[in-house]
Amino acid sequence: MVESQWRFGGNSKVIRAGAMTLRGVMDGVMKILDENDGRGVIHLSQGDPFSFPCYRTAAFVENAVSNALRCANFNSYSSTAGLSAARSAVAEYLSKDLPYNIASDDVFLTNGCTQALEAALTVLACPGANILLPRPGYPDYKARAAFAGLEVRHFDLVPENDWEVDLAAMEALGDENMVAIVIINPGNPCGNVFKYEHLKKIAETSRKMGILVIADEVYGHLTLGSNPFTPMGVFASIAPIITLGSLSKKWIVPGWRIGWLVLNELDGILTKHGIVDTIKGFFNISSDPVTFIQAALPEILLKTPTEFYDKIVNLFRKSADKCYKLTNDIPGISCPIKPQGCMFLMIKLDLSKLEGIKDDLDFCCKLAKEESVVLVPGEFFWMKNWMRVTFAVEESYIDEAFRRMRAFCERHAKKHTKISYHGISCGSKKPFDASNPRNDVQESVSVVQHWVDHQGPTSKQDVPKPTDAKGMSSGSKKPFDAPNPRNDIQESASVVQLWVNRLGPTSEQDVPKPTDAKVCVQGRVIN
Repeated sequence: MVESQWRFGGNSKVIRAGAMTLRGVMDGVMKILDENDGRGVIHLSQGDPFSFPCYRTAAFVENAVSNALRCANFNSYSSTAGLSAARSAVAEYLSKDLPYNIASDDVFLTNGCTQALEAALTVLACPGANILLPRPGYPDYKARAAFAGLEVRHFDLVPENDWEVDLAAMEALGDENMVAIVIINPGNPCGNVFKYEHLKKIAETSRKMGILVIADEVYGHLTLGSNPFTPMGVFASIAPIITLGSLSKKWIVPGWRIGWLVLNELDGILTKHGIVDTIKGFFNISSDPVTFIQAALPEILLKTPTEFYDKIVNLFRKSADKCYKLTNDIPGISCPIKPQGCMFLMIKLDLSKLEGIKDDLDFCCKLAKEESVVLVPGEFFWMKNWMRVTFAVEESYIDEAFRRMRAFCERHAKKHTKISYHGISCGSKKPFDASNPRNDVQESVSVVQHWVDHQGPTSKQDVPKPTDAKGMSSGSKKPFDAPNPRNDIQESASVVQLWVNRLGPTSEQDVPKPTDAKVCVQGRVIN
């Protein structure tokens, strides 16, 4: 038989786009896990808390869906844009936070927020068009843009400014082919919540640039701090807005796949420029969300008891606080900004304190391999040497995850070299520098202090003993207290620290020299 010359083949464009998504990223990390680790895998990678009983959605919500299914009135197809009653419910729900009322005709129901995202980018993907995405940002936007043929340009969210947009840099990226900017609020992956004034400036800058705003508000109202949630649609009189949202996060039902795309336009700009007709065309060639879940939307959106929301937000707030504190207690990683909303926080990696770790991807892969803890590398949010962690898990899950992360970071911490307090400065072989003793004393104190904070004694012999600070604790005449060494070490370190900060040497002889120290570094006693 003559072998056929098959003329088909896979679309490499789809493969490349799929690899950019969060699912594509995590598929690679999951392959690294040690199957023989009997402790079980801890996933801090995905914002899906439904698997934990404390985050189960309200019984009222489940009953609304059950009743819609059992009545047998919603087993047919829905219209292209969705059931009329469901669209009206979304319009009413969102209008509560706006200075105007949304028309039900401006609401399109979608298969989760992912299809809403897909629709928004697809309708803008004219030849040569480009779009602004936040950095760090949600990777599926870049994947969908790549598949649609949209050029992507990144504007920065500045961590030192509570992850606010660098507006000047944003404007500088614009050109005649730019069509839109994506704003995610509350922010994934940063856990930030934009203030009213900042959102207004974003709208004003967008108007100046002649672009529309795609407002991803899938985490709307999941706020934990002092910044209240402000929908971008408030500023529709300044610039045209397309709002994306879903039931998934606030109601903890991501598997139900019900979302919406809403047009916030007050002066017909989106209609005039063909966006509305293009959106209608998109949904004509797309699948509809499940009809009986659409039918349950009026009950869910408008009648869910507020006690349910309060419970979920309080759980998130407690978990976020715990993750923030535990992160900052581990050498080598930190969380500079406490999360204000969403389900995530960003952890910063300090490579100067870690050995054998190349970058965030290397950290996450080795952590998965050695400790079976899964995080998302920051490079996939376009933020090198950061990592995303979800706090939407049970408290015991957090405790165990961070216990393993601490063990990992301590195992990979850079080792200190031999330390002698006999006139030798920390980590060096040079004699004590009498001309500049402050630095040498400061260094020595830092090592002892680090031991106190992060190691702690395992036996009497492991205790650092700065006995030539006269062998006395601060302000006392008693000898060094061997049975309770932590307090005395802390006191002795404080005495030398106070001397360094406030007094300073007048001569070499005046310098405190803790000469009889045994320092425990990474579990090893160094004489």
